[in-house]
Amino acid sequence: MTDQPAPTTVEQPGVRVRLDLAYDGAGFAGWARQPGLRTVQGLLEEGLATVLRAEANGEPPPRVQVAGRTDSGVHARGQVAHVDLTARQWASLPGRSDRAPGDALVARLGGVLAHDVVVRAAAPAPAGFDARFSALHRSYTYRVADRPDLRDPLHRGWVLWTRRPLDVAAMDAAARPLLGVRDFAAFCKPRPGATTIRELQELRWDRPDEGPDEGLVVAHVRADAFCHNMVRALVGASLAVGEGRRPVTWLAEVLAARRRDAAGGVVPAHGLVLEAVAYPPDADLASRAERIRAMRMDEDVWEAPTSS
Repeated sequence: MTDQPAPTTVEQPGVRVRLDLAYDGAGFAGWARQPGLRTVQGLLEEGLATVLRAEANGEPPPRVQVAGRTDSGVHARGQVAHVDLTARQWASLPGRSDRAPGDALVARLGGVLAHDVVVRAAAPAPAGFDARFSALHRSYTYRVADRPDLRDPLHRGWVLWTRRPLDVAAMDAAARPLLGVRDFAAFCKPRPGATTIRELQELRWDRPDEGPDEGLVVAHVRADAFCHNMVRALVGASLAVGEGRRPVTWLAEVLAARRRDAAGGVVPAHGLVLEAVAYPPDADLASRAERIRAMRMDEDVWEAPTSS
């Protein structure tokens, strides 16, 4: 009898899963996992480990990569992350149900995560997708109530209350010279080895006359990435103009000075919301990720500012 070769097990390729999520940042010490602190990343990875039964199956705990690492108190409505699963983990998610694996993952995470973080969608990512490095830009809003009649106690967790009325037109005009590729050293907390050059694609102020933000003063901010403290420093400087404490030309003067102390203080974190992350067409995801990863390899980029 001729010996037959032992059968070999061919490991199936893994599955990169895109996760779309939202969270109330008030109860978190930011996105990034930190020992002894409650963070969004920590909670999400623990939830994934529970759903996947990683420890029971002798598998390493899942690790999540995010598009924009929000800091303590910052909220997110349109956050994007990815996690790499094995083919077995992905296929096992529906269990005995007839649900798609992504739908099953969303449902099962909803059963183990706290109510201040929600995974809204989960699906296999296109080839080359990287939640952080493939992103084209991140969009934030910051909301301010500058009149007593706009102070809704039910919204106090995500709207800044100020005592002085704001000149929105002056704030919007002051912001325009900052658009484009600039060195935002004056608006960033210094980080050793990190560049402060960013492409600010939008910095716009308005006061909506209808909708959920009716009457509020709202900043719309979009960039390829944000350095540490950048958005909240831009908002703080804009408020100085809106209150009449600084001229319309002041933001441009601060930018040119390239000194962090020139911009003044930063506003509280609770008014800041990550609204959306945009990506290129699927065919361009890998090349985008490769190019941006090479640019950022020597720095740990923060996509949202820190709290004061």
